This record gives sequence, C-alpha cells and structure tokens, in this order.
Amino acid sequence: MMQQYWKLKNQHLDQLMFYRMGDFYEIFYEDAKKAAKLLDITLTARGQSAGQSIPMCGIPYHAAEGYLAKLVKLGESVVICEQIGDPATSKGPVDRQVVRIITPGTISDEALLDERRDNLIAAVLGDERLFGLAVLDITSGNFSVLEIKGWENLLAELERINPVELLIPDDWPQGLPAEKRRGARRRAPWDFERDSAHKSLCQQFSTQDLKGFGCETLTLAIGAAGCLLGYAKETQRTALPH
Repeated sequence: MMQQYWKLKNQHLDQLMFYRMGDFYEIFYEDAKKAAKLLDITLTARGQSAGQSIPMCGIPYHAAEGYLAKLVKLGESVVICEQIGDPATSKGPVDRQVVRIITPGTISDEALLDERRDNLIAAVLGDERLFGLAVLDITSGNFSVLEIKGWENLLAELERINPVELLIPDDWPQGLPAEKRRGARRRAPWDFERDSAHKSLCQQFSTQDLKGFGCETLTLAIGAAGCLLGYAKETQRTALPH
C-alpha cells in the first residue's frame, strides 16, 4: 500500500495529501507531523519503513470539511486521494487516484470560503520594467488581465487586490518582492509560454482570438493568464464551467 501512496505523493511533494482509507483520510510521514500540529490532532504511527515507524494521523471522512477549511485558512494546499476501486473485489491495494487539489485560491465550496473577502488567485510574468498580471475569482468566473510598469506599481496592485495565491515563474531569481507575499508559488517557466497560453485561452472562451477581450497584444498578461488557467484546471481536475 505504501508503494501506491508514494507513487501518488511523489507528484505532490509540496502539498499535504489526504489518503482515503475506508471511513478516514489518513496522513503519513512529514505530512502527518505537520497536519497534527496545525489541526491539533493526535500523531500516531503505522507499521515500519526502513526500520522506522511511519508517522500517521487521520481524520474522519464525514468531518473532513472543517479540517480542510482550517488548513486552507492557514495557507496550506491539500491533495485529495480517493478510493476508486472496490475493496471487496480488489486482489491487492484498492485503486486510488487524486480527484482534486484544494488550494487557497481555487476553492469553490461555500463551506471553505471566507465570506468576508474575495477569494482571488493571481499570476504574474515580466521583468523589472513591465509585468503582466492575471487575476481569477474561481467562484464567480471573473477573469481579468492587465500590464503594469515597474515593481512599485505591481506591488501596489497586489496589495490592493490581495490574492490568496500568487503564481510566479520558477526561473525568477530568489528573494524578489513578489515572492515574499503569503501564498506565492513558483511554477515552471513553460506554464507561462505565450503561444500555448493564447491557444488555451481561446479554447476556454470558444473564440479564434482574444481581440474581443482587448488583450490580444498584451503578451506578458496572456502568458500569466495561461499559467493561471492551467493551474485552475490542474487543481479542479475537470473542465472549468465559466
């Protein structure tokens, strides 16, 4: 079973994994230590690996919503791994797969949202002179793009909209001002590639170009928007309705 766990976990090393086992979501290894501390739940152990006990904690499936809400408010992302096979007919470990990734900026469940603020996620691309910024509210489908001159203006805009997540290119130098914001996450440079982004946006909005949105020439903003759209699809694990 732990081989199956690691096959899935290795694809999501920087996120907590809720691993469905019967009526519980089990959490293992370093995830368990972190979750036990953040959620104030008991840390136990299960079996051994390489001669060491495997740290573990768990939460009841029916009570998961409350725990997820707490983790999201703390800025954590959670990978939901469900059983998709039938335990009665499975000859080995029950088949499991990741069905959803819950992140602070891509939640749409009302029970997990903070009603007192907009739940925005943003992506930014550019250099010190010019930046493209894309902003998405996944609950309403509001999606906007703009280009901004200079760090000072970019940081002022980020302060104004206050996104809960901010996607930045992984090839940006470490320690840039935008990275210091809570919820900043690095993404692969090719996630921001302009031509791929243009194609994905046109497919999403069922159009041949972006002229009708007034952003056809905003190359940096289109790259940021493509990354943002890809991230939303990746976490939702389904086509976006908007």
